[in-house]
Amino acid sequence: MASTPEDMAQTMINNLEAKTGKDLGAWIQIVKESGLEKHGQIIKLLKTEHGITHGFANLIAHKARAAGEPVPAATDLVAAQYAGAKAELKPIYDQLIKIIEAFGDDVTIAPKKSYVSLRRSKQFGLIQPSTKTRVDVGINLKGVAPTDRLEASGSFNGMVSHRVRVTDATQVDDTLAGWLRDAYDAA
Repeated sequence: MASTPEDMAQTMINNLEAKTGKDLGAWIQIVKESGLEKHGQIIKLLKTEHGITHGFANLIAHKARAAGEPVPAATDLVAAQYAGAKAELKPIYDQLIKIIEAFGDDVTIAPKKSYVSLRRSKQFGLIQPSTKTRVDVGINLKGVAPTDRLEASGSFNGMVSHRVRVTDATQVDDTLAGWLRDAYDAA
């Protein structure tokens, strides 16, 4: 299933700091300080003076030229998911991300409004704080029979085949890590 242009742009925004050393806000500030207004001029500046690849330069130019368009940072999306009553679930998320990032440099962690997509060449999982007491981990393990713990995803999310309900950080164990690793390997 192909990503939408909005999903692809958000993934680029999420990866911008890791790839360029600055987040989108910092790049927009550089563009504003340059005084340049034309799209092509902005791209040329970013590519020649800052060594930005064309794709990222194009994204930055579009966002810098969009008048007053707020662009939420990836960390803001995650912070919003774990705000208020769900704040106590953040250690579960942090532990899962630590495990997932160790899988390889090709992991893309793409926060959305209500969940975080886990991608390689395609989505292999997701993390969603579903209630104030539970994080649901969606995992793509096509052909694997459900168990008591590794449930069929059912109506939870059509983008994954299974779901694991996590209510405590101790449940982020080797078994869950193994299922995530198998899904990553298959992606």
